[in-house]
Formats: sequence, C-alpha cells, structure tokens
Amino acid sequence: MIDDSSIDNTAELARRAGAKVLTSSMLGKGASMHDGVAAAQGGLLVYLDGDLTGLRSGIVTDLCGPLLRGEADFVKACFGRAGGRVTELTAKPMLKIFFPELAHFKQPLGGIIAARKPLLQALIFEDGYGVDVGLMLDAHLAGARLAEVDIGSIEHDCQPLHDLTLMANEIARVIFSRAKTAGRLHVEQVAAMYETQRQAAAGIDYILTRRGGRRKLLLLDMDGTVTSSRFVLELARSTGHEPALLQMLDNPDSDAATRSERIARLFQYVHRKQFERVARTLDIRPGVIEFVNRMQRSGFMVGLVSDSYFIAADIVRRRIFADFAMAHTIHFDNDVCSGQIRINPAFLAPQGRRSPPVCKSNVLRCFLTDRTPPRVNQTWVVGDNINDLALMRLADRAFAIEPKSPLLTDEPGITPIASFLDLLTLLPSQELVEDAVA
Repeated sequence: MIDDSSIDNTAELARRAGAKVLTSSMLGKGASMHDGVAAAQGGLLVYLDGDLTGLRSGIVTDLCGPLLRGEADFVKACFGRAGGRVTELTAKPMLKIFFPELAHFKQPLGGIIAARKPLLQALIFEDGYGVDVGLMLDAHLAGARLAEVDIGSIEHDCQPLHDLTLMANEIARVIFSRAKTAGRLHVEQVAAMYETQRQAAAGIDYILTRRGGRRKLLLLDMDGTVTSSRFVLELARSTGHEPALLQMLDNPDSDAATRSERIARLFQYVHRKQFERVARTLDIRPGVIEFVNRMQRSGFMVGLVSDSYFIAADIVRRRIFADFAMAHTIHFDNDVCSGQIRINPAFLAPQGRRSPPVCKSNVLRCFLTDRTPPRVNQTWVVGDNINDLALMRLADRAFAIEPKSPLLTDEPGITPIASFLDLLTLLPSQELVEDAVA
C-alpha cells in the first residue's frame, strides 16, 4: 500500500492486515502509482483505489485473466454504475474524436488497472487527475494490447463539485497532449490550457472553496523555512544567472513587484522542466513532513506561501503533503519561460489599507475575511525572514525558524526555533487533539 501521508487510520489498518506500507515520495496519485511500480516485485501489477467499497473476492484474479491468457498487456476495469460527469461530458466525447478506437471503454478514467510491469515502467505517470486516462493512452500508443473486464458493482467516493472543473481541465489537457503526440492535433491548445489550469489552481477563490469547514489555518513560508535554500537562487545557479540575480537581490531600492518582474526576466527561455527539476531537488528541512501531518490531524488546513513561483511552490507543497500553495505565476509558451510574471492577486493590499502593495500578509487576510461559515478562528505562521514579519504579526501564533533578522527575535509574540524538530517538541499530541475537539 502506498500512503499519501494520510491522516486517518488507513495505513495502520493495512499494516495489521499484513500489507507492506510505503509512504509516497510526494503528494499525488501519479507519484504514488509510480512508487508502487518501483516497489512491486511481481511481473503483473494491479491497482486498486483506497476509497472503494463493495469490492468482492476474485477481482484481482479476474483483472489478471487477460494478462495470464496472453490476450492483453493493459487491462481497465468497468463496473456497474455509469461514468461520472467528467467521464461522460469530457473524457468520452474527446476520446471519440481523437481516439475513436478507444471510445468503447466504459470507464476510461477509472483507477482499477492491471498491467505488465515492464509496460508500466515505460509509461509516464501524470501528477494529477489525468494519470489513469494518460496511462491508458500511452499504453495504446506504445502498441500494447488493451482489454476491459467487468468487475460488477462497486461504489467510489465522489469528488466535491468544486473539484470537477479542475478535474475536467486536467483530463482534457492529458487527452489533448496525447492527441498531439500521435499527430492527431494541430493547434496549440495544450500549452494555453495548462497555463489556465495552473493559474486557477493558484487562485485564492479556488483555495477558499477547499477549506471544507476547517477553522484552523497554518501558513508556512517556503524559501529558508520549509527549504534550506531559495528556489530562485538555485534556479539561477543551474542556469548561469547567479551573479545577475545576486545584484538584484542586493538592490533594496525597487519595490517587491518591480524586483519580481526583473528577476523573472532573467529566466526567459528557460524550459519548464528546469524549473521543475530544481524544485524537486531543493533540500527540505528535517521534521517538516511530520509537523504538517500532525497539524492536519489536528484540524488545520496547511498552506505554503511564497514570493517565488507557483510552479515551484506547488511541487514543494506536494513534497511536504500540504493542502495548497500560494505564489506568483510565471508564464510559459510551449513550455519555455517567457520571462513574464503575474503577481498573485491574493498578495495585493486591499484598497484603502496602508500596507506594502505586495505582501504575504494579505493572503492571510483573505482567509480571515472569508465569510463562508465556519470562519477561520485560529492561525499559525512559520517564517524565517523580514519579509515574513507582517504575516507573522497577523497570526495568533508565530514561529521564526533560524531567524535571519533581529527584528524577528525582538518581536513580541514570535517564538524563535532552531528547527521543525524543536517545534514538534512544543506540540504534544494530546494537546493538539483536545484543541481540535474544542
């Protein structure tokens, strides 16, 4: 079983049942499925989702039947109920247009799959909702034999309504990209759709809809707090722009927005994959993942807030299993950076408020002024530098990890800490549980 740092008892129940439980390398179904391929020792692999009910004995045997008989290399399950709204309104119509030979599959988005391990090792595991249909399309394009097996009637937890738009966008992007790879698409819709989806996921309106009644909020700064180094500095080093970046960082004359625009122009023509590669290799401070998990178990919504780029912040967010990331979006044309940045509106000061025009504290204000019941009534912040001070002053509890400025250590209400491991010692489990219940 691959555990996405779950906060219920699924992992423990699986261990008691005799399963080998591994923690996913990062948040997301695609990463977990890929981790499963690496860990599995058999030649045939079967995937079952953890939120299924009504599973009967013999399903694994039935799924593997076409593989064992030499009839197929990749098997999708179909089951009693009709497909969901995204399946019927997005996936099936698109498959009928771009891949009509696969239009007969009843549940193309289903996650119950059986396949040969060598085939899976050669496929791409998407990060988001498109992983299952992506695997099916990639297997087909690789020349694998596909089959479908009816496993009867099962029930699956439905996605909340506000998740369906993002899910539909992700499914469409994956199908479009595979159609383009196969030479069946000749317009540049894929990159534009990805940019739209990425900007929507970084928006405060979408994040607020995902609060789900939680009253408690923990905001973590990224650079220097969650990570031991700054993303833009590591990106500059990897692309040969470190001297120019250091000169900009040492110039205190420009405001935050202007400085961000100048820094973004440094990375014009850098490929998206380089941004992602650097974000995936940033050192994460010890104890962060456990701290995030403990706070989530206590009812906190946990977010990563960064003055950097959303493409990096969201990867780091998933690496520590946080709920969301808030950062600025840098624009890509056909996966190549244009050097243009869009300041996240949630960072902008409301009209009439005397505060810096671009500040992380305004993100917290968005949560505090959200009138959706129940309202947020407890806020924690962990930061490390002077640009976190306004955010930390606004929180109920604030911690400065290895403070970079004496203003943080001298500020009443801010507790200096040496590491997240020290912070964990300040958070007895029982205290958090009682607080969550209260």
